Amino acid sequence: YSPLPAVEREESLMQSICRLDALVNNGFTQKSLEDKFLEGSYQVVHIASHGQFRRNLEDTYLLTYDDNFNLNELENMIRPSMFRDSPVELLTMSACQTAVGDDRAALGLAGVAIKAGARSALASLWYVSDEATAELIKQFYDNYVNLNMSKTRALREAQINLKADVRFLYDRYWAPYILVGNWL
Repeated sequence: YSPLPAVEREESLMQSICRLDALVNNGFTQKSLEDKFLEGSYQVVHIASHGQFRRNLEDTYLLTYDDNFNLNELENMIRPSMFRDSPVELLTMSACQTAVGDDRAALGLAGVAIKAGARSALASLWYVSDEATAELIKQFYDNYVNLNMSKTRALREAQINLKADVRFLYDRYWAPYILVGNWL
């Protein structure tokens, strides 16, 4: 997999908006992610890593620093939060094609996140620009957290703002993201 150099910038931009309990680079392991979910509850989970959806579900995963995180593991991690006071309200998977699926799971990893108990998922339909994603994600979270917009409006406004930037004028930069599940 190619590196995602803008992930650190994405994390830094998000850190300026809200307090993060971040697992970055070699800290983003399967065990550390599972441990975080066992230790506490998270209303917003943001994963900026490669993911792959395949017809064979055993070949479908999110990439961690040390391993692949498969769909069953994702579901086992998220599902218990449904029964806590604060379930996962939003799971964002900001890397390439995390919303691409097939006839077995139409919404890819995002659909699996919803099935596992996340109330909504933000994911991408095609290969995305790392730099454009950092900008869009920053604007999305600023709208959602600081301006208290609904998730749909926050995404829409972030896309409009990104499109207004001459560097990201074309739809390949601002249009790949979709929101699945609870849009409020």
